[in-house]
Amino acid sequence: MVDGGMDGSCTVADLQGILGRLGYGWTGCNHLFTLGSQVFSHMAKKITYPKEVTKPVEKHLVEKLSTLEKKKKDLHKEDPFSDASRLDDNAAVDADAAEQFGHMRVNAVKKTIDRSIIQIRKALSRIKVGKYGICERCGKFIDTDRLMILPETTLCVDCEKKREK
Repeated sequence: MVDGGMDGSCTVADLQGILGRLGYGWTGCNHLFTLGSQVFSHMAKKITYPKEVTKPVEKHLVEKLSTLEKKKKDLHKEDPFSDASRLDDNAAVDADAAEQFGHMRVNAVKKTIDRSIIQIRKALSRIKVGKYGICERCGKFIDTDRLMILPETTLCVDCEKKREK
């Protein structure tokens, strides 16, 4: 697990460890690099995950995005308010309450799906620009265990905790 130092830096050995756990080798000098600016101090080279690592993640995120968009479309059919025949029906109070509850449930699920879709699109765009796996707030590497569980995350654990407060 790599979170970087207090100043947002970590060693090349840390990066080698990440890539080693993913089955990739990496060679380079053993100088510290600053993650905030995302460059080696002496090489001015951007630090990113290799394409071989991000391609499967990108494929997974695209599939997840497609699934969520389909679910969102299907939710419209479940919304009791989308049924035109309900306008002609003078339903009892309990039936009206059930419709209200069903509508509120569908809206809550839609909002959750919308948030997930936004996060996935952000992660996909970060893959394209080479910033995947780097916290969008502090610039540190996001822990690989966190990325394995939530590949769409764009914040490290510390920044996520601060955001939730």
